[in-house]
Amino acid sequence: MFPLGIWPTPAYDPFLILFLALLLDVAVGEMPWLYRAIPHPVVAIGRLISFLDRRLNRPQRSHGERQVRGVMVLLSLCALTGAIGWLVQKLAMTMPYGWVLELLLLVSLVAQRSLYDHVKAVAEGLAQDGLAGGRRAVSMIVGRDPEQLDQAGVSRAAIESCAENFSDGIVAPVFWYVVAGLPGIMIYKTVNTLDSMIGHKKPHYLAFGWASARFDDLLNLLPARLGGVLLCIASLFVVHGSPVSALRTMLRDAGKHRSPNAGWPEAACAGGLGLALCGPRLYSGEGLVNEPWLGDGRRDAHEGDIRRAVWLMVVGCLLNAAWIALLWIVQLLLA
Repeated sequence: MFPLGIWPTPAYDPFLILFLALLLDVAVGEMPWLYRAIPHPVVAIGRLISFLDRRLNRPQRSHGERQVRGVMVLLSLCALTGAIGWLVQKLAMTMPYGWVLELLLLVSLVAQRSLYDHVKAVAEGLAQDGLAGGRRAVSMIVGRDPEQLDQAGVSRAAIESCAENFSDGIVAPVFWYVVAGLPGIMIYKTVNTLDSMIGHKKPHYLAFGWASARFDDLLNLLPARLGGVLLCIASLFVVHGSPVSALRTMLRDAGKHRSPNAGWPEAACAGGLGLALCGPRLYSGEGLVNEPWLGDGRRDAHEGDIRRAVWLMVVGCLLNAAWIALLWIVQLLLA
């Protein structure tokens, strides 16, 4: 039940540290003053992935060789970052005020404030600068070609990104910290970053990124479904939201998505907000992706729907923190 089976001590309580990290992330988000002094962990992982991609994923190598090299990259980076997480956790448990180090690392590995700011920026871009402003803002959070999107397309893209990233940027990191402590969340963020950088269906990455994409699917299997359930409950607190429709749509349509996981939060969001999401989309480098629609609602999403999706995500974050608080209470009762 507790991170790596660690019971709390007066100087080190992993659930309290996690809860404080979630609060600190909401309050201040990413801390540029800190990352001017040290590299952001995810940025550092990304740079290492880029280096290994350039060195090991050369077009002249065979499909099989690139696939094996991709597996080696996945295993070696997981071993490295898992070991770093284990070391930081040991320091946090033994050094005076060492928990502050773990706290700051955790803040960098959850994305509540960042997701809120980026999705809200799309709504503000549409409101202030029209379609051009919306396209500029949405290009920061989606991989599809923004120039091919009308206002409804921009709005749907922002809402879909909000739902999917709620799961893999917020729920999943918290889940893996609870299951496996700091090594667990470090490994998860490594795999998730690998998937976002090399787990594409572009020809260059089909072999090299295959293992990373499959492992990311595996690690998100439970968190995605948990995230979908949280969004179903959260829709109760959204204007014109429907938890019944959210649950029904999630159970019916989640499997239609090309991802085994993203469909759960996206279908829950579609049903909860009374929208139809996904459908045919044009991705840079992949071309047209013909996906079925999730949900039976409106396809003509607008700026107001983005704001409702942001509020849905905010309530989802509160519920995500609530189950951590519940586990913390259980821990205190058992101590």
